[in-house]
Amino acid sequence: MLVQFSVENFMSINEKVVFSMLASSDKEIPENLIECKNEKYLKSAVIYGANASGKTNIFRAINAVILMMRNSNNMQPGMKLPINPFKFDEKNITKPSSFEFIMVIDNIKYAYGFSADQDKIYEEYLYYYPNGKETEIFERTKVNNYHHTITENALKDIIMKNMENKFLLATATTWNYAKTKPVFDFITNGINVLFDYEPLRGISFEQYYNDKSGELKDFSLHVLNEAEININGYNVSNVEIPEEQLSMMPPELRAFFPKGTKSFNVTTSHNIIDDKGNEINISLDLGEESLGTQNMFILNPILLHVLKEGKILIVDELDRSLHPFLVKYIVKLFNSEEYNKNGAQLIFNTHDTNLLSLNLFRRDQIWFTEKDYKKGATDLYPLDDFPVRKTENIQKGYLNGRYGAIPFIAMGDNLWPEE
Repeated sequence: MLVQFSVENFMSINEKVVFSMLASSDKEIPENLIECKNEKYLKSAVIYGANASGKTNIFRAINAVILMMRNSNNMQPGMKLPINPFKFDEKNITKPSSFEFIMVIDNIKYAYGFSADQDKIYEEYLYYYPNGKETEIFERTKVNNYHHTITENALKDIIMKNMENKFLLATATTWNYAKTKPVFDFITNGINVLFDYEPLRGISFEQYYNDKSGELKDFSLHVLNEAEININGYNVSNVEIPEEQLSMMPPELRAFFPKGTKSFNVTTSHNIIDDKGNEINISLDLGEESLGTQNMFILNPILLHVLKEGKILIVDELDRSLHPFLVKYIVKLFNSEEYNKNGAQLIFNTHDTNLLSLNLFRRDQIWFTEKDYKKGATDLYPLDDFPVRKTENIQKGYLNGRYGAIPFIAMGDNLWPEE
Protein backbone atom coordinates (compact mmCIF):
# COMPACT_ATOMS: atom_id res chain seq x y z
CA MET A 1 0.00 0.00 0.00
CA LEU A 2 1.06 3.58 -0.53
CA VAL A 3 2.19 5.38 2.62
CA GLN A 4 3.57 8.61 1.18
CA PHE A 5 4.53 10.30 -2.08
CA SER A 6 6.58 13.48 -2.35
CA VAL A 7 7.70 15.54 -5.33
CA GLU A 8 9.77 18.67 -5.84
CA ASN A 9 10.44 20.84 -8.91
CA PHE A 10 7.97 19.22 -11.30
CA MET A 11 5.49 21.13 -13.50
CA SER A 12 3.62 23.59 -11.21
CA ILE A 13 5.26 22.13 -8.09
CA ASN A 14 8.23 24.20 -6.97
CA GLU A 15 9.10 23.42 -3.36
CA LYS A 16 8.64 19.88 -2.06
CA VAL A 17 5.06 18.78 -1.39
CA VAL A 18 4.14 15.63 0.52
CA PHE A 19 0.99 13.56 0.08
CA SER A 20 0.43 11.03 2.87
CA MET A 21 -1.87 8.02 3.32
CA LEU A 22 -0.61 7.50 6.88
CA ALA A 23 -3.54 7.95 9.24
CA SER A 24 -3.47 10.54 11.99
CA SER A 25 -4.46 9.83 15.59
CA ASP A 26 -8.06 10.74 14.73
CA LYS A 27 -10.43 8.06 16.08
CA GLU A 28 -13.23 8.85 13.63
CA ILE A 29 -14.55 6.34 11.03
CA PRO A 30 -12.17 3.45 11.85
CA GLU A 31 -13.53 1.36 8.93
CA ASN A 32 -11.75 3.80 6.57
CA LEU A 33 -8.39 2.53 7.82
CA ILE A 34 -6.02 -0.35 7.05
CA GLU A 35 -4.03 -1.66 10.01
CA CYS A 36 -0.57 -3.13 9.52
CA LYS A 37 2.08 -3.75 12.18
CA ASN A 38 0.65 -1.24 14.66
CA GLU A 39 0.35 1.44 11.96
CA LYS A 40 -2.86 2.68 10.36
CA TYR A 41 -3.21 3.76 6.74
CA LEU A 42 -6.00 5.37 4.74
CA LYS A 43 -8.12 3.39 2.28
CA SER A 44 -9.05 6.50 0.31
CA ALA A 45 -8.23 10.18 -0.09
CA VAL A 46 -9.61 13.08 -2.11
CA ILE A 47 -7.96 16.28 -3.35
CA TYR A 48 -9.86 19.55 -3.86
CA GLY A 49 -8.66 22.80 -5.37
CA ALA A 50 -9.32 25.47 -7.95
CA ASN A 51 -8.84 24.90 -11.65
CA ALA A 52 -5.13 25.08 -12.57
CA SER A 53 -4.12 24.83 -8.90
CA GLY A 54 -2.07 21.68 -9.53
CA LYS A 55 -4.39 18.82 -8.50
CA THR A 56 -3.73 16.91 -11.70
CA ASN A 57 0.02 17.61 -11.54
CA ILE A 58 0.29 15.55 -8.35
CA PHE A 59 -1.05 12.61 -10.33
CA ARG A 60 1.10 13.47 -13.36
CA ALA A 61 4.17 13.28 -11.14
CA ILE A 62 3.21 9.79 -9.95
CA ASN A 63 2.43 8.71 -13.49
CA ALA A 64 5.74 10.10 -14.76
CA VAL A 65 7.64 7.89 -12.31
CA ILE A 66 5.60 4.85 -13.37
CA LEU A 67 6.25 5.45 -17.08
CA MET A 68 9.95 6.17 -16.57
CA MET A 69 10.35 2.98 -14.55
CA ARG A 70 8.48 0.85 -17.11
CA ASN A 71 10.57 2.28 -19.95
CA SER A 72 13.94 2.38 -18.19
CA ASN A 73 15.31 -0.83 -19.71
CA ASN A 74 14.56 0.52 -23.21
CA MET A 75 16.65 3.65 -22.72
CA GLN A 76 19.63 4.14 -25.01
CA PRO A 77 22.58 6.52 -24.43
CA GLY A 78 21.51 10.10 -25.02
CA MET A 79 17.77 9.45 -24.76
CA LYS A 80 15.83 12.00 -22.72
CA LEU A 81 13.84 11.36 -19.55
CA PRO A 82 10.32 12.92 -19.44
CA ILE A 83 11.18 15.36 -16.66
CA ASN A 84 9.34 18.69 -16.75
CA PRO A 85 10.73 21.07 -14.07
CA PHE A 86 9.05 24.11 -12.55
CA LYS A 87 9.65 26.87 -15.11
CA PHE A 88 8.67 30.01 -13.20
CA ASP A 89 11.96 30.01 -11.33
CA GLU A 90 15.07 30.30 -13.50
CA LYS A 91 17.19 28.47 -10.94
CA ASN A 92 14.91 25.44 -10.98
CA ILE A 93 14.97 24.93 -14.74
CA THR A 94 18.53 23.61 -14.50
CA LYS A 95 18.01 21.75 -11.21
CA PRO A 96 16.95 18.08 -11.06
CA SER A 97 13.42 17.13 -10.02
CA SER A 98 12.95 14.85 -7.01
CA PHE A 99 10.45 12.08 -6.31
CA GLU A 100 9.97 9.65 -3.42
CA PHE A 101 7.63 6.76 -2.63
CA ILE A 102 7.21 5.24 0.81
CA MET A 103 5.21 2.02 0.67
CA VAL A 104 4.36 -1.16 2.54
CA ILE A 105 4.73 -4.43 0.64
CA ASP A 106 3.99 -7.75 2.35
CA ASN A 107 4.08 -5.99 5.72
CA ILE A 108 7.55 -4.52 5.09
CA LYS A 109 8.09 -0.77 4.66
CA TYR A 110 10.26 0.50 1.79
CA ALA A 111 11.46 3.97 0.79
CA TYR A 112 12.53 4.62 -2.80
CA GLY A 113 13.44 7.95 -4.34
CA PHE A 114 15.55 9.70 -6.95
CA SER A 115 16.44 13.07 -8.42
CA ALA A 116 16.87 13.51 -12.16
CA ASP A 117 16.68 15.90 -15.06
CA GLN A 118 16.06 15.06 -18.71
CA ASP A 119 19.62 13.84 -19.23
CA LYS A 120 20.58 11.80 -16.20
CA ILE A 121 19.72 10.44 -12.76
CA TYR A 122 21.81 12.20 -10.12
CA GLU A 123 20.64 10.43 -6.98
CA GLU A 124 18.73 7.22 -6.36
CA TYR A 125 18.17 5.22 -3.20
CA LEU A 126 16.27 2.25 -1.85
CA TYR A 127 15.87 1.40 1.84
CA TYR A 128 13.72 -1.13 3.62
CA TYR A 129 12.72 -1.76 7.22
CA PRO A 130 12.48 -5.53 7.76
CA ASN A 131 12.68 -5.21 11.55
CA GLY A 132 11.54 -1.64 11.89
CA LYS A 133 15.11 -0.42 11.44
CA GLU A 134 16.27 1.30 8.25
CA THR A 135 18.50 -0.91 6.10
CA GLU A 136 20.14 0.36 2.93
CA ILE A 137 19.69 -1.74 -0.22
CA PHE A 138 21.53 0.76 -2.41
CA GLU A 139 22.42 4.43 -2.71
CA ARG A 140 23.44 6.28 -5.84
CA THR A 141 25.03 9.74 -5.78
CA LYS A 142 26.66 12.01 -8.35
CA VAL A 143 25.13 9.94 -11.19
CA ASN A 144 27.53 6.99 -11.12
CA ASN A 145 28.67 6.62 -7.49
CA TYR A 146 26.98 3.61 -5.91
CA HIS A 147 26.95 2.26 -2.38
CA HIS A 148 25.27 -0.91 -1.13
CA THR A 149 25.61 -2.52 2.26
CA ILE A 150 23.85 -5.84 1.69
CA THR A 151 24.62 -8.61 -0.83
CA GLU A 152 27.53 -6.55 -2.15
CA ASN A 153 28.60 -9.03 -4.84
CA ALA A 154 25.07 -9.52 -6.20
CA LEU A 155 24.79 -5.84 -7.17
CA LYS A 156 28.36 -5.27 -8.29
CA ASP A 157 27.97 -6.78 -11.78
CA ILE A 158 24.50 -5.28 -12.26
CA ILE A 159 25.78 -1.76 -11.60
CA MET A 160 28.25 -2.18 -14.45
CA LYS A 161 25.28 -2.72 -16.79
CA ASN A 162 23.47 0.46 -15.71
CA MET A 163 23.66 3.85 -17.46
CA GLU A 164 23.34 7.45 -16.30
CA ASN A 165 19.79 7.73 -17.73
CA LYS A 166 18.62 4.32 -16.45
CA PHE A 167 17.24 3.53 -13.00
CA LEU A 168 19.18 0.97 -11.01
CA LEU A 169 15.87 -0.17 -9.54
CA ALA A 170 14.72 -1.29 -13.00
CA THR A 171 18.09 -2.63 -14.15
CA ALA A 172 18.60 -4.70 -11.00
CA THR A 173 15.10 -6.16 -11.20
CA THR A 174 15.64 -7.13 -14.84
CA TRP A 175 18.77 -9.02 -13.76
CA ASN A 176 16.76 -10.88 -11.11
CA TYR A 177 17.99 -9.02 -8.04
CA ALA A 178 15.37 -10.06 -5.48
CA LYS A 179 15.69 -7.05 -3.15
CA THR A 180 14.54 -4.55 -5.79
CA LYS A 181 11.74 -6.60 -7.36
CA PRO A 182 8.97 -5.85 -4.78
CA VAL A 183 9.38 -2.08 -5.15
CA PHE A 184 9.76 -2.20 -8.95
CA ASP A 185 6.59 -4.30 -9.22
CA PHE A 186 4.74 -2.01 -6.81
CA ILE A 187 5.51 1.09 -8.88
CA THR A 188 5.04 -0.44 -12.34
CA ASN A 189 2.10 -2.79 -11.67
CA GLY A 190 0.57 -1.86 -8.34
CA ILE A 191 -0.52 1.70 -9.15
CA ASN A 192 -3.16 2.49 -11.77
CA VAL A 193 -3.44 6.15 -12.82
CA LEU A 194 -6.47 7.17 -14.91
CA PHE A 195 -6.75 10.53 -16.63
CA ASP A 196 -9.57 9.47 -18.95
CA TYR A 197 -11.98 6.53 -19.08
CA GLU A 198 -12.07 6.21 -22.86
CA PRO A 199 -8.65 4.49 -23.30
CA LEU A 200 -9.94 1.72 -21.01
CA ARG A 201 -12.86 0.91 -23.32
CA GLY A 202 -11.22 -1.91 -25.30
CA ILE A 203 -9.49 -3.37 -22.24
CA SER A 204 -12.71 -3.35 -20.21
CA PHE A 205 -14.78 -4.90 -23.00
CA GLU A 206 -12.23 -7.69 -23.30
CA GLN A 207 -12.55 -8.33 -19.56
CA TYR A 208 -16.33 -8.59 -19.88
CA TYR A 209 -16.01 -10.87 -22.92
CA ASN A 210 -13.64 -13.25 -21.10
CA ASP A 211 -15.63 -13.27 -17.84
CA LYS A 212 -16.39 -17.01 -17.90
CA SER A 213 -16.98 -17.25 -14.14
CA GLY A 214 -19.52 -14.43 -14.12
CA GLU A 215 -17.71 -12.70 -11.24
CA LEU A 216 -17.34 -9.44 -13.17
CA LYS A 217 -20.96 -9.58 -14.34
CA ASP A 218 -22.25 -9.99 -10.78
CA PHE A 219 -20.06 -7.14 -9.54
CA SER A 220 -20.91 -4.81 -12.42
CA LEU A 221 -24.68 -5.33 -12.22
CA HIS A 222 -24.54 -4.89 -8.46
CA VAL A 223 -22.73 -1.55 -8.81
CA LEU A 224 -25.10 -0.35 -11.54
CA ASN A 225 -28.13 -1.33 -9.48
CA GLU A 226 -26.75 0.42 -6.42
CA ALA A 227 -26.43 3.50 -8.61
CA GLU A 228 -30.09 3.06 -9.61
CA ILE A 229 -29.11 2.55 -13.24
CA ASN A 230 -31.84 0.38 -14.73
CA ILE A 231 -29.71 -2.31 -16.39
CA ASN A 232 -30.54 -5.92 -15.60
CA GLY A 233 -28.09 -7.54 -18.02
CA TYR A 234 -25.67 -7.05 -20.90
CA ASN A 235 -24.06 -8.93 -23.75
CA VAL A 236 -20.53 -8.50 -25.11
CA SER A 237 -19.73 -10.00 -28.51
CA ASN A 238 -16.58 -9.94 -30.63
CA VAL A 239 -17.67 -9.23 -34.18
CA GLU A 240 -15.96 -8.44 -37.46
CA ILE A 241 -16.06 -4.76 -38.44
CA PRO A 242 -18.32 -4.46 -41.53
CA GLU A 243 -16.53 -3.66 -44.78
CA GLU A 244 -18.76 -0.64 -45.37
CA GLN A 245 -17.71 0.79 -42.00
CA LEU A 246 -14.03 0.22 -42.81
CA SER A 247 -14.44 1.92 -46.20
CA MET A 248 -15.67 5.10 -44.49
CA MET A 249 -12.42 5.49 -42.57
CA PRO A 250 -9.77 7.98 -43.75
CA PRO A 251 -7.07 6.21 -45.82
CA GLU A 252 -4.35 6.88 -43.24
CA LEU A 253 -6.52 5.22 -40.55
CA ARG A 254 -7.86 2.45 -42.79
CA ALA A 255 -4.37 0.89 -43.03
CA PHE A 256 -4.53 -0.08 -39.36
CA PHE A 257 -7.77 -2.05 -39.83
CA PRO A 258 -7.36 -4.82 -42.42
CA LYS A 259 -10.35 -6.83 -43.58
CA GLY A 260 -11.44 -9.26 -40.89
CA THR A 261 -10.56 -6.92 -37.99
CA LYS A 262 -12.82 -7.54 -35.02
CA SER A 263 -14.17 -5.25 -32.37
CA PHE A 264 -16.34 -5.64 -29.30
CA ASN A 265 -20.04 -4.88 -29.46
CA VAL A 266 -21.88 -4.23 -26.18
CA THR A 267 -25.63 -4.20 -25.66
CA THR A 268 -27.50 -3.61 -22.42
CA SER A 269 -30.86 -5.00 -21.30
CA HIS A 270 -33.59 -3.01 -19.54
CA ASN A 271 -36.81 -4.33 -18.05
CA ILE A 272 -39.55 -1.71 -18.15
CA ILE A 273 -43.28 -1.73 -17.39
CA ASP A 274 -45.62 -0.50 -20.15
CA ASP A 275 -48.92 1.34 -19.65
CA LYS A 276 -50.78 -1.97 -19.33
CA GLY A 277 -48.52 -3.23 -16.57
CA ASN A 278 -46.65 -5.66 -18.79
CA GLU A 279 -42.91 -6.19 -18.33
CA ILE A 280 -40.97 -5.56 -21.54
CA ASN A 281 -37.26 -6.15 -22.14
CA ILE A 282 -35.54 -3.47 -24.18
CA SER A 283 -32.05 -3.88 -25.65
CA LEU A 284 -29.83 -0.84 -26.27
CA ASP A 285 -26.37 -0.40 -27.75
CA LEU A 286 -24.02 0.86 -25.03
CA GLY A 287 -23.48 4.00 -27.13
CA GLU A 288 -27.16 4.84 -26.60
CA GLU A 289 -26.71 4.92 -22.84
CA SER A 290 -25.79 8.11 -20.98
CA LEU A 291 -22.12 9.05 -20.86
CA GLY A 292 -22.16 8.42 -17.10
CA THR A 293 -23.50 4.88 -17.59
CA GLN A 294 -20.88 4.21 -20.28
CA ASN A 295 -18.08 5.45 -18.02
CA MET A 296 -19.31 3.38 -15.09
CA PHE A 297 -19.52 0.29 -17.30
CA ILE A 298 -15.96 0.89 -18.50
CA LEU A 299 -14.69 1.55 -14.96
CA ASN A 300 -16.21 -1.52 -13.30
CA PRO A 301 -13.56 -4.08 -14.40
CA ILE A 302 -10.69 -2.00 -13.02
CA LEU A 303 -12.59 -1.39 -9.77
CA LEU A 304 -13.02 -5.14 -9.30
CA HIS A 305 -9.39 -5.83 -10.21
CA VAL A 306 -7.98 -3.20 -7.83
CA LEU A 307 -10.21 -4.30 -4.94
CA LYS A 308 -9.40 -8.00 -5.42
CA GLU A 309 -5.65 -7.51 -5.81
CA GLY A 310 -5.23 -4.83 -3.15
CA LYS A 311 -3.80 -2.29 -5.61
CA ILE A 312 -3.96 1.50 -5.83
CA LEU A 313 -6.33 3.40 -8.11
CA ILE A 314 -5.64 7.08 -8.80
CA VAL A 315 -8.29 8.91 -10.84
CA ASP A 316 -8.19 12.43 -12.20
CA GLU A 317 -11.74 13.83 -11.91
CA LEU A 318 -13.46 10.67 -10.74
CA ASP A 319 -16.79 12.48 -11.02
CA ARG A 320 -16.41 12.93 -14.79
CA SER A 321 -19.99 12.44 -16.07
CA LEU A 322 -20.82 10.38 -12.97
CA HIS A 323 -23.67 11.23 -10.61
CA PRO A 324 -22.48 12.34 -7.14
CA PHE A 325 -24.31 9.37 -5.55
CA LEU A 326 -22.34 7.00 -7.78
CA VAL A 327 -19.02 8.63 -6.88
CA LYS A 328 -19.96 8.36 -3.21
CA TYR A 329 -20.76 4.68 -3.71
CA ILE A 330 -17.33 4.05 -5.27
CA VAL A 331 -15.69 5.73 -2.28
CA LYS A 332 -17.75 3.54 0.06
CA LEU A 333 -16.62 0.42 -1.85
CA PHE A 334 -13.01 1.23 -1.00
CA ASN A 335 -13.81 2.21 2.57
CA SER A 336 -15.89 -0.95 3.00
CA GLU A 337 -14.63 -3.83 5.13
CA GLU A 338 -16.78 -6.20 3.07
CA TYR A 339 -15.53 -5.30 -0.42
CA ASN A 340 -12.04 -4.05 0.36
CA LYS A 341 -10.40 -6.94 2.19
CA ASN A 342 -6.92 -6.68 0.67
CA GLY A 343 -5.86 -3.10 1.40
CA ALA A 344 -6.80 -1.46 -1.91
CA GLN A 345 -6.56 2.35 -1.98
CA LEU A 346 -8.46 5.00 -3.93
CA ILE A 347 -7.01 8.48 -4.51
CA PHE A 348 -8.85 10.99 -6.66
CA ASN A 349 -9.50 14.66 -7.23
CA THR A 350 -12.84 16.32 -7.82
CA HIS A 351 -14.81 19.56 -7.75
CA ASP A 352 -17.90 17.82 -6.33
CA THR A 353 -18.33 19.41 -2.91
CA ASN A 354 -21.22 17.06 -2.08
CA LEU A 355 -18.55 14.59 -0.99
CA LEU A 356 -17.12 17.00 1.57
CA SER A 357 -18.58 15.37 4.63
CA LEU A 358 -17.01 14.14 7.84
CA ASN A 359 -19.52 11.27 7.71
CA LEU A 360 -17.81 9.96 4.56
CA PHE A 361 -14.18 11.05 5.06
CA ARG A 362 -11.91 11.57 8.02
CA ARG A 363 -10.09 14.89 8.23
CA ASP A 364 -6.82 13.26 7.17
CA GLN A 365 -8.46 11.89 4.00
CA ILE A 366 -9.27 15.35 2.59
CA TRP A 367 -6.52 17.32 0.84
CA PHE A 368 -6.31 20.67 -0.92
CA THR A 369 -4.12 22.21 -3.59
CA GLU A 370 -3.62 25.96 -3.74
CA LYS A 371 -1.53 27.91 -6.20
CA ASP A 372 0.44 31.04 -5.41
CA TYR A 373 -0.57 32.87 -8.56
CA LYS A 374 2.20 35.44 -8.19
CA LYS A 375 4.83 32.70 -8.25
CA GLY A 376 2.85 30.06 -10.14
CA ALA A 377 3.63 27.38 -7.54
CA THR A 378 1.37 24.64 -6.14
CA ASP A 379 1.01 23.90 -2.45
CA LEU A 380 -0.61 20.73 -1.07
CA TYR A 381 -1.99 20.29 2.45
CA PRO A 382 -4.62 18.25 4.35
CA LEU A 383 -7.76 19.39 6.11
CA ASP A 384 -6.11 17.95 9.21
CA ASP A 385 -3.91 21.07 9.31
CA PHE A 386 -6.97 23.07 10.42
CA PRO A 387 -8.74 22.99 13.81
CA VAL A 388 -11.95 21.46 12.45
CA ARG A 389 -14.77 20.42 14.79
CA LYS A 390 -16.43 17.04 14.25
CA THR A 391 -19.75 18.78 13.68
CA GLU A 392 -18.39 21.41 11.29
CA ASN A 393 -19.95 21.78 7.85
CA ILE A 394 -16.73 21.45 5.84
CA GLN A 395 -18.51 21.80 2.50
CA LYS A 396 -19.72 25.21 3.60
CA GLY A 397 -16.31 26.09 5.03
CA TYR A 398 -14.54 25.12 1.82
CA LEU A 399 -16.87 27.15 -0.39
CA ASN A 400 -16.36 30.12 1.88
CA GLY A 401 -12.59 29.86 1.54
CA ARG A 402 -11.94 28.79 5.13
CA TYR A 403 -9.36 26.23 3.98
CA GLY A 404 -8.12 28.09 0.91
CA ALA A 405 -7.92 26.12 -2.34
CA ILE A 406 -10.74 27.94 -4.16
CA PRO A 407 -10.51 30.61 -6.90
CA PHE A 408 -10.44 34.22 -5.77
CA ILE A 409 -13.73 35.81 -6.82
CA ALA A 410 -14.19 39.52 -6.30
CA MET A 411 -17.62 39.39 -4.68
CA GLY A 412 -19.04 41.29 -1.79
CA ASP A 413 -20.64 38.19 -0.29
CA ASN A 414 -19.46 34.75 0.58
CA LEU A 415 -20.20 31.96 -1.87
CA TRP A 416 -22.19 30.35 0.90
CA PRO A 417 -23.30 33.04 3.36
CA GLU A 418 -23.14 32.27 7.04
CA GLU A 419 -26.52 31.63 8.62
